[in-house]
Amino acid sequence: MYRIGSILAAATFVCAPASASAEIIESEHGGFASRHSVVVPASRADVWRELVHPENWWSHTWSNDAHNLHLDAQAGGCFCESLPPSDGWPAGSVEHMRVVMVMPGTLLRMSGSLGPLQAEGLTGTLTVTLAEEGEGTRITWDYITGGHARFPVEQFGPIVDGVQAEFLGGLVAQLDDETVPDESES
Repeated sequence: MYRIGSILAAATFVCAPASASAEIIESEHGGFASRHSVVVPASRADVWRELVHPENWWSHTWSNDAHNLHLDAQAGGCFCESLPPSDGWPAGSVEHMRVVMVMPGTLLRMSGSLGPLQAEGLTGTLTVTLAEEGEGTRITWDYITGGHARFPVEQFGPIVDGVQAEFLGGLVAQLDDETVPDESES
């Protein structure tokens, strides 16, 4: 089922690049806000192209296969996952988030609770902002959650923050994998 872990991988990502920053920016009863930011040596167009294909880099799925993910990057679109048939039951599906705002190359905003937060009276908003910085792109990753849960939400914040760092780390790693060497340098 949905993995909560990989905090070590997330911590490694957060501590690795000198131009990255991450923090819990607010946490109180009923909610929390998490922010991660990193500068990558890629154009906004390259970052956007990868951002809207989470099947290439998203790490937590209900089916344990990111290839079952798809994102319809337009307002009202679904960031969804197809669940394969199991034990004689037909295929299923899950909506991870609903797209609420798209400004190609600049901003992607989605609303919804991720993973185990779906079972609670919580809602989350993920805003990914891209901005040119130097010869690269700053990716700012904000996830805000609030509402009511059967557990202390503020204590769950650091776990979710680690998972959000992992998602951003997956996108950054995918960008590194997709980097094409400049042939003029050979």
